[in-house]
Amino acid sequence: MDSKRLHRSESKSTTRLRLFSGTANPELAQEIAWYMGLELGKINIKRFADGEIYVQLQESVRGCDVFLVQPTCPPANENLMELLVMIDACRRASAKTITAVIPYFGYARADRKTQGRESIAAKLVANLITEAGANRVLACDLHSGQSMGYFDIPVDHVYCQPVILDYLASKRIASNDLVVVSPDVGGVARARAFAKKLSDAPLAIVDKRRQGHNVAEVMNLIGDVKGKVAVMVDDMIDTAGTIAKGAALLHEEGAREVYACCTHAVFSPPAIERLSSGLFQEVIITNTIPSIDKNYFPQLTVLSVANLLGETIRRVHDDCSVSSIFQ
Repeated sequence: MDSKRLHRSESKSTTRLRLFSGTANPELAQEIAWYMGLELGKINIKRFADGEIYVQLQESVRGCDVFLVQPTCPPANENLMELLVMIDACRRASAKTITAVIPYFGYARADRKTQGRESIAAKLVANLITEAGANRVLACDLHSGQSMGYFDIPVDHVYCQPVILDYLASKRIASNDLVVVSPDVGGVARARAFAKKLSDAPLAIVDKRRQGHNVAEVMNLIGDVKGKVAVMVDDMIDTAGTIAKGAALLHEEGAREVYACCTHAVFSPPAIERLSSGLFQEVIITNTIPSIDKNYFPQLTVLSVANLLGETIRRVHDDCSVSSIFQ
């Protein structure tokens, strides 16, 4: 009897952390599980004929710390709703804590009112995730830091820069040849932090004026890129209009090579045509959004953030510091 009780208590402690994946990016979730030495939890997710989402956990999560990996990438509304239903299923199954691991947080661009009668959808989505029953959110490279304030639950903000920086370091580009470029004024803080960790490289800024959603007009360049290797840094590439026009301007100003680096590869048409047009020496992205074969082109490099997310999840579960990863 005593040995049976001991075995039960040991098995309970070793299964306290549970990791489940939605259908948006199961490959990334599997990589995270491999890094952590875990098996992905069994979950049944299906669609009814009318499109409604059905979720059933196939194993007990009572008293467990549950982590749900689900980016809200295209189709954004489908994947967001699936995440909400997954959270609700875990809450009703008596999970101790529920952490929504959202490698790509959709709707983050609607984070303020720039014109009258606009929705602040980032706050709305934050409310939905909280009301569904999440206790914590873990997100990668939010479009703006203020989005963390929209949540009434803790948010762990994971920066994917270390993954891209390690890759660029392997390219062995001379530090005096480098210049980091922000594709717009709003991304200057991000580019400056990136430049500081890249041998304190100089900074240049593309000044543009946006005429409408997904339409950008580049005006001029602040900084010197002549004869340099320009590394353009952004949090996401959607239609690639901003970064492509910026790259064209950099070549006009005498840049020797142009690299594009971003965390979230949304790649809405005509992004692939713009990125593969010869403007870029290399386009470096991460797998926060799953890559599909039709979006592949020779200059594309996809880096995995699985180890970074796995280490963050482990630290959250063990109540350890997360910010120390990025110092």
